[in-house]
Amino acid sequence: MVQFNNVPLVNQVGYIEVNTAFQNDISPLKVDLIYGTFRSEDGSLYMLPVVKKAENMVVNDTSSHNYLSPTGIEGFTKLACKLLLGDIEKQWKDGMIFGVQCVGGTGAIKIGAEFLSRHMNCTTLYYPNPSWEMHGTVFSFSGFQNILQYRYLNRETKLIDFEGFCEDISNAPIDSVIILHACGHNPTGLDLTKEQWKIIAEIMKERQLIPFFDIAYQGMASGDIEEDTWAIRHFHKEGFEFLCAQSFSKMFTMYNERVGNLMVVLKSGHNIDSLKVHFEKIVRSIYSNPPNHGARTVLKILSDPELYDEWSSSFKAMVNRSIEIRKAFRKALEEECAPRKWNHVTDQKGMFIMLHLTNSQVEYLRHFHHIYLIDYGRINVTGLNFTNISYVAKAINDTLRKNI
Repeated sequence: MVQFNNVPLVNQVGYIEVNTAFQNDISPLKVDLIYGTFRSEDGSLYMLPVVKKAENMVVNDTSSHNYLSPTGIEGFTKLACKLLLGDIEKQWKDGMIFGVQCVGGTGAIKIGAEFLSRHMNCTTLYYPNPSWEMHGTVFSFSGFQNILQYRYLNRETKLIDFEGFCEDISNAPIDSVIILHACGHNPTGLDLTKEQWKIIAEIMKERQLIPFFDIAYQGMASGDIEEDTWAIRHFHKEGFEFLCAQSFSKMFTMYNERVGNLMVVLKSGHNIDSLKVHFEKIVRSIYSNPPNHGARTVLKILSDPELYDEWSSSFKAMVNRSIEIRKAFRKALEEECAPRKWNHVTDQKGMFIMLHLTNSQVEYLRHFHHIYLIDYGRINVTGLNFTNISYVAKAINDTLRKNI
């Protein structure tokens, strides 16, 4: 008889392990630079005021708690797709674009991976090296047999290894799925130029590869919501069929509501009804149907001009604060004369700074300075503030000088 205590032992991994260590640290000096959540100057979790306002409106308008359909609230998915592609009225009507409301961006990746594995017989995934740690895991759990990484970061130059990227996907088998970070690449903060995106699109079209965009930081890279979707819009203009996993956690400071959308872009809408049934069955087999509250709140903001303007203004202020923190952090590191150049701190984009530290240096920061970050030295920009920036800069200077 199989018993639960015979299950192989496993340790906590990645973010969870580091966060547990942070929570157990009793030092008053400890600094949390782990998770991608937007923080206020005092270190507390920031919540957009317009979100609270919209939530109250949603609660007041709620007359029942009936089940949603497996694919969710159509008004939400349509506006979510519009946020990515602009005017989609005709394509939506013609069945060439539709969305599936998912449990966060991760849920959207999972639903997409299941569809590609079960109904398109895809077996091979390529995702960036480095990348968000769960990309490979999700696709592996969904039945993909070949999980590969394409070169993205040149660790010597600290720049994108574009030549390696192109070479790797040029050798990918037909119908391979390629994960593409649309903007604010996690963890490097390095994004392709428009010309580079054009080249990637050409290679993928020639090799008959399947794009799967992941966008969790729309508006946080360039500071412009439309600009950050340029790659997605280019692939759409070039006639690709593709998927895009969309997260609203960061854009709306709604992390635990798990608001996500999977956008499906087709060349023809003739079989949209059948495709939707496939997605419905996948959702039904995993969580039956999505939750209401978070998506309804985002829908309220996106559909109300006054709320939308308030959100847009507040969101831009969040992004501007991140930029100012980057500048201050770089200045602090340079004033400390910390070894190496620090221009990458302000050159990188999005929610994270990649400090390019070794594992031993990351461990040193944790144990001797109570500063918690994950591998490669990736830190949450807004985990820094104008109170702790000097302390963190001094600690990094000390770490590099003792652990070079």
